Amino acid sequence: MLKNLIEIENVSFSYEEEGEPAVKNVSLSIPKGAFYAVLGQNGSGKSTLAKLMNGLYKPSSGTVKVYGMDTADDDKTWEIRQRAGMVFQNPDNQLVATVVKDDVAFGLENIGVPTEDMPARIEQALRDVGMQEFADRSPHHLSGGQKQRVAIAGALAMQSDIIIFDEATAMLDPRGRQEVFSVVQQLNRNRGLTVVWITHYMEEAALADRVFVMHRGEVVLEGTPSEVFSHADILKKCKLRQPPVTEIAENLREKGFDISSGVLTAEDMVREVKRLCASSWKK
Repeated sequence: MLKNLIEIENVSFSYEEEGEPAVKNVSLSIPKGAFYAVLGQNGSGKSTLAKLMNGLYKPSSGTVKVYGMDTADDDKTWEIRQRAGMVFQNPDNQLVATVVKDDVAFGLENIGVPTEDMPARIEQALRDVGMQEFADRSPHHLSGGQKQRVAIAGALAMQSDIIIFDEATAMLDPRGRQEVFSVVQQLNRNRGLTVVWITHYMEEAALADRVFVMHRGEVVLEGTPSEVFSHADILKKCKLRQPPVTEIAENLREKGFDISSGVLTAEDMVREVKRLCASSWKK
């Protein structure tokens, strides 16, 4: 059994034959069941990397393998895209039918799933994303977050083991962002779905297993969220910031408060405040 579902080795990609590469000599591996985040500002190459993982783009040099299949092999293209689904930024661009369940069925029709097998797979996929009650609704009347959950259901129905999310929450309001991110976290934890989360939201990346920071086509920083977000200087050069809670924690430490390092989320901060209060009461 493959340890890494995606293997990227020394990959570069240019949109023009002699243009500046959008991705430069990137290597990374994504193991089964991982939740990996790729961070970067617009133009950093993160969305291009996402499309390389899915086989939408083929490397100018280097290799990308999904389940051991080389994305440069045209005979493997559809199998790769079935195994590695993709959810894009704009919810409306992914809707193709006038009824939610038909939209989820679209991918199944393309890969030749027998008609009699479709209803059970569609129902389960919609249930997995909390959209079973909307099966007979028009997707165009849904909120942005609900539309993205329908898109996720489409990938799940195709039994994708990997889903690559290319800034899937960028066009959503805060509630929609939280809905989608929570669903993806649950699928990762409960179903073992392998997640590649392309984003520029620090607070989302802070909840990943591992973070890759891209700048001008290159991976300039990688590690656990705690490791990556401790490099405020490098993030600043990439026009990125630490998660807001991490900045607050560092400011408090500078003012003499005994705040532990590695504060990434509001829950981490609550824990630290409770600890400080408890310590103060004992004194």
